[in-house]
Amino acid sequence: MFSARSLWILSFGMVVGWFGMVCSRAAAPAAKPPNIILILVDDLGWADLGCYGNRFHETPNLDQLAQEGVRFTSAYSACTVCSPTRASLLTGKYPARLHLTDWIAGHPRPHAKLSVPAWTQSLPGNERTLAEALREVGYTSANIGKWHLGKADSYPEQHGFDRNVGGYERGQPPSYHSPYRIPTLTEDAPGKFLTDREADEAIRFIEENRTRSFFLYLPHYAVHTPLAGKPEVIAKYQAKLGAGGDRVQNPVYAALLESVDRAVGSIRQTLARLGLQDQTILLFTSDNGGLVLGGKKAPTSNLPLRSGKGSPYEGGVRVPLIAFWPKVTPAGAICDAPVITPDLYPTVLGLAGARVAKGQIIDGTDLRPLLQRPSRPSLRAENRAIFWHYPHYHPGGSTPYSAIREGDYKLIETFEQGKAELYDLRLDLGETKNLLESHPKRAARLLRKLQQWRVQTGAQMPSANPDYDPARDTF
Repeated sequence: MFSARSLWILSFGMVVGWFGMVCSRAAAPAAKPPNIILILVDDLGWADLGCYGNRFHETPNLDQLAQEGVRFTSAYSACTVCSPTRASLLTGKYPARLHLTDWIAGHPRPHAKLSVPAWTQSLPGNERTLAEALREVGYTSANIGKWHLGKADSYPEQHGFDRNVGGYERGQPPSYHSPYRIPTLTEDAPGKFLTDREADEAIRFIEENRTRSFFLYLPHYAVHTPLAGKPEVIAKYQAKLGAGGDRVQNPVYAALLESVDRAVGSIRQTLARLGLQDQTILLFTSDNGGLVLGGKKAPTSNLPLRSGKGSPYEGGVRVPLIAFWPKVTPAGAICDAPVITPDLYPTVLGLAGARVAKGQIIDGTDLRPLLQRPSRPSLRAENRAIFWHYPHYHPGGSTPYSAIREGDYKLIETFEQGKAELYDLRLDLGETKNLLESHPKRAARLLRKLQQWRVQTGAQMPSANPDYDPARDTF
């Protein structure tokens, strides 16, 4: 039996131990915010990946990412061309609100029927970018790849990024093979492929920041023209011609896309090697729809969607979006809720534990509820409207227009023609049947809502061109 003194000593020790344990827990550091990798591919079409139904292109790493995360089937870019979408992603605002509504510097049409507005041709310096917001909560960040949001006074370093590798004012690489001739990227041994170099730089950044929270923005130059690929990979796809059904089959484009997929695989292998795979969130999307050209050299096809980059139709703005949030996203989930580029800004802030600043205007919606429960009704098709505004001309088929999608219906208002088109995307994904005459009330309601949105965002409008000359109006 224990003596009274022994019992007192034992009890005192237990109290001291309990107190120490409580103090230890109280003093334990807060969990490190997750790492976030946001991969943006240039001109990647909605139907280009294996997990989106493409049987010619080989994208096993992205297909695996989709199997582990959430694949969105109704995701949209903020614009039908690149620079506006990139600005929207980094600020959470619609391009219309930013007045950055075309690729920099756009296609001049001095003799077109309408004059385009005096739009902004760089990312505004007073905007609080993702990099700046995440820096406030302890993140280090890097832009590796394409920037295309202004000249040297508006490079990534001026917008909160701690590192910039390869980002400058141009939107396409002079060459995918070294020498690259990109002023913000040191040259490699002759012939090294640009996408591989971007992956190497991403891996280096991850390794150097393995002990702290990082935001890696990886906007690949691929798969933008000029199309290029490694000779052995191109040869592999040349041997596959005809094996992928009746879709457009471009071996060079396929090889270029495969380089992106391999980069994703290399990055994920690095995360696993460093033990960071469960601490890193991956988001993957495109800046606009796939580039559609005529003839045998067409890069891709967006079928069953209509048209492609530079057009107001689904092929110009519907894009792949894959999200993987370790231990949260249900594996292999599919979400058909309409979402759009500016949604990524509040989503990333929420994932990182950062907040929107007081008075800061955000057009996007936090997608974390959909990442946790992809079938969540509060953000599904019938409950929100999304918008586009492109007061410009583009050889991809666009004249100045605005558009709205609400529920299953999409309305396009074209300013030059002064008319509208209405489509039911659930029944007519290819936008072949204009329902304007058969659904006049719905069309009128959507048009009013679109016009009100333009007023709310301060959207710039085109105007009548005093120098209009149909005989001289060419791209």
